[in-house]
Amino acid sequence: MANKTEQPRDHWATKLGFVLAASGSAIGLGNIWRFPYKAGQYGGGAFVIAYVVSVLIIGIPIMIAEFIIGRSAQKSPVGAFKQLSFNRAWPLVGWLGVLSGFIILSYYSVVGGWILRYIWESGFHFFKEGSAGPIFSSFLANPWQQLIWHGLFMFMTMIIVRGGITTGIERWSKVLMPSLLIILLILMINSLRFPGAGEGIQFILKPDFSKLTREGILEALGHAFFSLSLGMGAMLTYGSYLDKGTNISSSALEIVVLNTFYALMAGLMIFPIVFTYDVDPQVGPGLFFITLPEVFARMPAGQLVAISFFVLVAFAAITSAISLLEVVVSYFIDELNWSRKKADYVMGTVIFLIGIPSALSWSSLKGVTLFGSRDIFDSLDFLATNYMLPIGGFFIALFAGWILTHGQKEAEIKRIENTFHFYDIWHFLVKYIAPLAVLVILLQKTGVLPF
Repeated sequence: MANKTEQPRDHWATKLGFVLAASGSAIGLGNIWRFPYKAGQYGGGAFVIAYVVSVLIIGIPIMIAEFIIGRSAQKSPVGAFKQLSFNRAWPLVGWLGVLSGFIILSYYSVVGGWILRYIWESGFHFFKEGSAGPIFSSFLANPWQQLIWHGLFMFMTMIIVRGGITTGIERWSKVLMPSLLIILLILMINSLRFPGAGEGIQFILKPDFSKLTREGILEALGHAFFSLSLGMGAMLTYGSYLDKGTNISSSALEIVVLNTFYALMAGLMIFPIVFTYDVDPQVGPGLFFITLPEVFARMPAGQLVAISFFVLVAFAAITSAISLLEVVVSYFIDELNWSRKKADYVMGTVIFLIGIPSALSWSSLKGVTLFGSRDIFDSLDFLATNYMLPIGGFFIALFAGWILTHGQKEAEIKRIENTFHFYDIWHFLVKYIAPLAVLVILLQKTGVLPF
């Protein structure tokens, strides 16, 4: 036990580095295609308003709760719940976060490999009209290709996390996030020149409250939760590397604003293309790997646009992946006193191996199902999205609202956080509103609620 104090805890060098890293965790693949599509489906600007309200009542309160738990304990999720509670059951919430990191990254890395392959495909072969669908199907059916690209993406993630907080995650976040913004801006400006730009902007931003149904409000609630990387211990782990002088509430607000800004920009990039080339906006993830490559093949300077787009998506994927791996690595550093190098290489390799069945879901393991008719890949996504993350978020909110003492919480909320009774408002939301909202999300995702 005495050896556990030998490794001093690393901290973010700057608040900017922390905000960019946490924003990178939140800005993933789902934000680039799912938020704009959901906005258009459920009333454009009306959905955006519902999303912003949902972020205020559920996203920011739970994010701040994770930051408080992490910074107060200065430990990974398991160690944090051990240190801050006397009940042996609470560390199970931390274990759920570590397990979530294992499972989500195992299949997320497979998709990351697809993106790397498409950068290669765009640069060296490019797509021809009618070729994207067969190329993608052939790629999915090739087990060795799946494993090679899955392994490459996982290796890249491991290299960044191996560098530690300041020289690894923070340094790369300061490179990747501004680069992502620049590429996104260039692609968005180019898209806004297309004939379908006006229709695309209306699809995303024009408020139509008649389309904001009860289902749409639940979707806004769910997206506010899932899009911010809540419930999996990532924000808690990143919070554990915060120094005591960092303003938690302003950091959370900045992360949320960046997350929403990037999502809206992604919509303004994608949907002018969608409406110019008469593409179905409801194709979801297939938009990345089949529909848009077909469009790029018909577009002037399409190869350059394709390369830029997939580099953009790769940056979004890698910044999310490193936060997932860090949750796992931090546990083995804190609880088992492993070196960062050992934890990174061993656990990264284990996650790669766990991801092999997902990578082979369309080839060697085609036809193997786990939950109903879902293949292995979809089953793991179903398990994490519908159960693990909402359950984790629910208990994090309960712990912050009901178990932590006022003294523990107030010690972490300082200076301008206390202005305008911020602590009282946050405490009410995290104690009553956020748990109820996450419970509704959980019941809706599991089919208990019939809408």
